[in-house]
Amino acid sequence: MKQPNRSNRQYVGLYNDMYAGMTPIGNVIRDAWVFGLIPETETCEGWDVSRIQQLHNQVNEEWDKYGLRVGNLSPELRERHERIHQEAIHRAREHGWVPGQDIDSEMGDDA
Repeated sequence: MKQPNRSNRQYVGLYNDMYAGMTPIGNVIRDAWVFGLIPETETCEGWDVSRIQQLHNQVNEEWDKYGLRVGNLSPELRERHERIHQEAIHRAREHGWVPGQDIDSEMGDDA
């Protein structure tokens, strides 16, 4: 059986991702919106792994300018960050996301 070529995989898009994008890639996309690297209408649907990685690198470069802290963002960026991430939390909850609970988690309620 032929193995799929993982390098040709395409991202499903922010709103098609688990819990409407409450994933590491989703965080990268939202932060790219915050920094104006891509428009807020861009969900990255159909992007390949290398393109997502490039965006991740760009987002990291931006965060480095602010010491990786939301509190160091300019008031405009901080407000945008708050709005974008609050909207994402609301959307994710509508899709069944529970903060701190991961579907892949092996920790039970008793942990």
